[in-house]
Amino acid sequence: MPAQLAYPGVYIEEVPSGSRTISGTATSVTAFIGRAKRGSVNKAIRVQSFGQFEREFGGLWRHSTMSYAVQHFFQNGGGDTVIIRLCKNAAKAGLTLACGTGEGAEQLMLEANNEGIWGNNLKVTVDNNTSAELEAQYGLEAGDLFNLTITDTLSGAAEEFRNISVKESPRQIDDILSGISKLARVSSGTLPVARPNAITQAAFDGGTDGTQLTGDEYTGSESKKTGIYALNDVDIVNLVCIPPISDDDDTPVAVLSKAITLCRKKRAMLIVDSPKAWVDVETAEKGLPGLAPHENGAIFFPRLLMPDPLQENRIREFAPCGAVAGVFARTDVQRGIWKAPAGTNAVLMGVQGFSVNVSDGEQGHLNPLGINCLRSFPVVGNVIYGARTLKGADQLASEFKYIPVRRLTLHIEENLYRGTQFAVFEPNDERLWSDIRYTINSFMHDLFRKGAFQGTNAAQAYFVKCDADTTIQEDINRGIVNIVVGFAPLKPAEFIVIKLQQMAGQV
Repeated sequence: MPAQLAYPGVYIEEVPSGSRTISGTATSVTAFIGRAKRGSVNKAIRVQSFGQFEREFGGLWRHSTMSYAVQHFFQNGGGDTVIIRLCKNAAKAGLTLACGTGEGAEQLMLEANNEGIWGNNLKVTVDNNTSAELEAQYGLEAGDLFNLTITDTLSGAAEEFRNISVKESPRQIDDILSGISKLARVSSGTLPVARPNAITQAAFDGGTDGTQLTGDEYTGSESKKTGIYALNDVDIVNLVCIPPISDDDDTPVAVLSKAITLCRKKRAMLIVDSPKAWVDVETAEKGLPGLAPHENGAIFFPRLLMPDPLQENRIREFAPCGAVAGVFARTDVQRGIWKAPAGTNAVLMGVQGFSVNVSDGEQGHLNPLGINCLRSFPVVGNVIYGARTLKGADQLASEFKYIPVRRLTLHIEENLYRGTQFAVFEPNDERLWSDIRYTINSFMHDLFRKGAFQGTNAAQAYFVKCDADTTIQEDINRGIVNIVVGFAPLKPAEFIVIKLQQMAGQV
């Protein structure tokens, strides 16, 4: 009611309706983990186009299977990624600038922003054409300011920093570079007293790309949020791709196992590449030893044959995870997360063929094992022709046998988790339960209208319960609200059976 009824008349008060909207989260944000030419290490960076990937991480690189997977993702309809760059024994390029002359000469140490040979392409110029007014304004002495220009001769990017100083001031060089520059920063240590000497041009050197990764770089440290655990800093991720370590080495099974565990925590799915050793169906039938069946993963076989832009577009083998994730994203936009990303519409763009041509009979051996095949058909082209999770083997009889069922479940879980945060610490009674029911019912009904569930009406498609039956007095005393949500997921028509019968003539 109004704070105070002081005079006779009409008072107006706005009363909250209790209606809250769950708008729905993204469904196909895809994480890629592996080597790259450049970019922050062990840090998740959002990238929304391949052009941005080229600027941030250097684009395609022959030693980076991840870079090709990212290209295939965007090529096949993907639009939103999280990139985690890993490296081993790599070094940053550096440069030493002389400051002053004679016995009191000092040095200013600069280094590239991150590891890699790319830093050796950085060049620096220093001049003293500065503003005396700014020196007075910042309480500096004459000759304390200087201008610094950093140029990346490989990409053409250039950064100019005018009127900066090594002295303590708002224009102090280490603060300026660390806050603005995407190319270089001051190495740790004490700044010199004198400004650097003017130079026409000086080049960075000493940067290296390091050596091939091992499983240790991928698993990293959960407490330090390195390796795959850098994903813990990401608000939402739906798909995770860990391309092979190199063209000749698969992603270690131990890494995949830890990644699936992390995916369960993040409500994401891991797209697993078939091993290079699966050169035929007989080998694939033996499965991937050491990788336990899990509903938050799916494996795809065989590998892709695609042109390599860095090798004069000659055809070679690529891991399928990036292209498959792109088809997932494209299907989500066109049909919804409840549609299996498989079938004649799940065309793999840019693919010329596969390392193994799988026949109907051969897929009949792999499909019951939960191995998704990539197939080539006349007219239709190269497509994804399987939609089972790692728990999709017939023998396991899992309720999460199919990819769209699992992904829809994860999508609902994520949205209900976020959409019911308002209820925490609210009075635990029927008014709260009613708000919860209304909020969740609105979200579920929206999915039903879009075609996410079975059933011709809402009652057949889903239900939401939050009342005195689900939350008894003992629960209330313990501060608990119990919400029960059920839904009837759509399952893909994996087998189409057509029965033909001749009509007997009338006697």
